[in-house]
Amino acid sequence: MPELPDVTLYVEALAARTVGYALDRVTILSPFLLRSIDPPVEATHGKIVRQVLRVGKRIAIGLEDHLWLALHLMIAGRLHWREPAAKPAGARNLLAAFAFDSGTLTFTEAGARHRASLHILSGPDALHSLDAGGLEVLEAGLPAFTTALQSANHTLKRALTDPHIFSGIGNSYSDEILHRARLSPVALTQKLPPAHIAQLYTATRETLVEWTGRLRAQSGGAFPEKVTAFRDGMAVHGRYGLPCPRCGAPVQRIRYASNETNYCAPCQTNGKLLADRALSRLLREDWPRSLDQLEALKRR
Repeated sequence: MPELPDVTLYVEALAARTVGYALDRVTILSPFLLRSIDPPVEATHGKIVRQVLRVGKRIAIGLEDHLWLALHLMIAGRLHWREPAAKPAGARNLLAAFAFDSGTLTFTEAGARHRASLHILSGPDALHSLDAGGLEVLEAGLPAFTTALQSANHTLKRALTDPHIFSGIGNSYSDEILHRARLSPVALTQKLPPAHIAQLYTATRETLVEWTGRLRAQSGGAFPEKVTAFRDGMAVHGRYGLPCPRCGAPVQRIRYASNETNYCAPCQTNGKLLADRALSRLLREDWPRSLDQLEALKRR
């Protein structure tokens, strides 16, 4: 799922291409995309774009007369831009097309799970209904971060990815943040000492700022077309079995449902292997507790 750095890049690219231009027409091709009823799609036609904002992981296009198009990409949704003179592209998995005076924005979604969404909203405070209320870490100080983090006793992984606690952070960057902070993904928020909270706060801000800057540099002003959860240069996310860039130990993972958490045992858990729910149930007392035990198990 695109997270704060990727969504920020989309917002910047869209603002540069649409603010001050009219939205001529919205064409919705998927019956699953639109999740609101009033106002109708036609109410947006001919309206001038005034601003483009990030609301959590959503992209909000603000039109005149307090109208908003709020797009949530979820896991597989992506945006594409076509200049006015460009030939129409036969985009696969096309959900919708937004024709502006300046070009056309297309919204696609890979797969068949229909998670991506569009809300059309009206009113100066309409976006608040879609805001989960999570803290914007890049706008907050350490005291506010501490309060949000310890508002419930969750694991660090769960807290970082909960949109009601922190805004814009998901599976990918939470792995990178925890690795940079040298903290275990299963450490409990309300048992974390102040020094570790400060480490996490610094790591969160540094990671989000660094990756936003990297993605800007990679795009070079072009519309971002290669948005992915797996980036070259990431320390642990998507790098299971590969060497940790800090210590060289193989990156480990915890798998659950359709997600996984990647971490480095020496850097984050004092060398302890975290129990993968499925495998630990299968192996029971044979579950390895350290990298050395894991290597011994592999040699059997």
